[in-house]
Amino acid sequence: MIPLFQWLQHRAAGVLLHPSSLPGSTGIGTFGREAGHFVDFLAEAGMKYWQVCPLGPTGFGDSPYQCFSAFAGNPYFIDLETLLARNLLEERDLAELWRLPADRVDYGAQWVLRWQILKKAFRTFVSNASRTEKNEFAAFKKAKKEWLDPYTRFIALKGKFEGRSWQLWPEFRHYAKAKRLIAKSGLGDEMEAQAWYQFQFFQHWLALKTYANSRDIQICGDIPIFVAMDSADVWTNPALFQMDPDLKPSGVAGVPPDYFAADGQLWGNPLYDWQKHKATGYAWWLARLKASFELYDVVRVDHFRGFDGYCKIPPDALNAREYEWVPGPGLDLFETIKAEFPEAKLVAEDLGIITDSVRGLVKAVGVPGMKVLQFGFEGATDYLPHNGIPNSLLYPGTHDNDTSWGWFVKQPEPVKDFFRRYLRAPGDAVPWDMIRAGYASPSRLFIVPMQDLLSLGSEARMNTPGQAVGNWQWRLTRHQLDNLWNESAGYLKELAKLYERD
Repeated sequence: MIPLFQWLQHRAAGVLLHPSSLPGSTGIGTFGREAGHFVDFLAEAGMKYWQVCPLGPTGFGDSPYQCFSAFAGNPYFIDLETLLARNLLEERDLAELWRLPADRVDYGAQWVLRWQILKKAFRTFVSNASRTEKNEFAAFKKAKKEWLDPYTRFIALKGKFEGRSWQLWPEFRHYAKAKRLIAKSGLGDEMEAQAWYQFQFFQHWLALKTYANSRDIQICGDIPIFVAMDSADVWTNPALFQMDPDLKPSGVAGVPPDYFAADGQLWGNPLYDWQKHKATGYAWWLARLKASFELYDVVRVDHFRGFDGYCKIPPDALNAREYEWVPGPGLDLFETIKAEFPEAKLVAEDLGIITDSVRGLVKAVGVPGMKVLQFGFEGATDYLPHNGIPNSLLYPGTHDNDTSWGWFVKQPEPVKDFFRRYLRAPGDAVPWDMIRAGYASPSRLFIVPMQDLLSLGSEARMNTPGQAVGNWQWRLTRHQLDNLWNESAGYLKELAKLYERD
């Protein structure tokens, strides 16, 4: 069988850094000037890829893997200083944000401050925008109407009900009824504001992506296989999910006990009704991927094994110890995707409990899978460089792992000893030992987290799976980036040339 997709035929390197972690003056990374500076660093260091986590609007826990929409963007990433330069804001509007820490994200402060600032910018736009600007906004709303209208209704109602899940909205739980009632709810202005935030998000991101592409940097995006229960997607299309007539899930997503969690991971996402999706020609998935390909050059699909078989957990479970494996759509979905997007560049996140059936699906689809060096040194020897395969992405660790230094210091002595012997290194510069091994490996694409380029410890870990708070807060400072540029960009470029990743 000829694989469906065979796009990764070149060797390259890149950096994993979520936009929230970018430097900046308003308490969270944005798509502004500092993002362009980071792109310049990538280009000067010989990198070809920038990998980001999902860019959707986040809710409780601030996880980009639990978003209010599979199509919308996170308004936090709108660059407020760009709005300031366009006279939509005044300097005094940003004063409190300028006082926030530069090395971590205070999401509570962002929630309190940022929305009122965005609302002021929207009102100024409504009052002062030129006819051309208003026409551009109208064209955007028309082009994105299919998902934008439900999303703006969802967010406006979420505000009306003080952030509660749509399952707790009395007369608005059913979308068809909500569409009729919302016209009389007085939420029109809020819906228009939310649409404008999306307009700004897409303008800012696509300008940044265009600049990255002009510097020969490709954007590798990320989409979770599942969507959040509390999302516009489920509220709008409950028939596409395993929900009962009372709009309660018959089972939820997660993974069994594994490396990351002894009780497994109870994600709580609703599960797809794959037969319903198949009956529509996978229309929702095709729309989702079309939207993703507009944002990214390459799309990494998180938890790829769920397309072969997914873990179904009882809806009232307290952990993921009780579960069953249920068949997914398999190759049929990807044949449909191939017909619609013949040149699609996809990546399979194929970590976790991987069976021969999952391996067979990855091979038949043809997309590159993932390897993690940390797992290799702990005993999963398929992930070590000498067992590497070209059609793969190799990482020291992902956003779900500890940093390389943080990981190493927690390992038992036998693992540390094996690491030192395998890499013929004393173990006093572990992140850079990993980086050199990654560049030299057979994997065509090597992606290194920014924290490892900076040789940071566990204090810089991005996410701890199964932990609800304290994640997604780490930020890169401009000082750190400039020091890295001065000290290591030339060396990284030399590694790229030496190992044919240029």
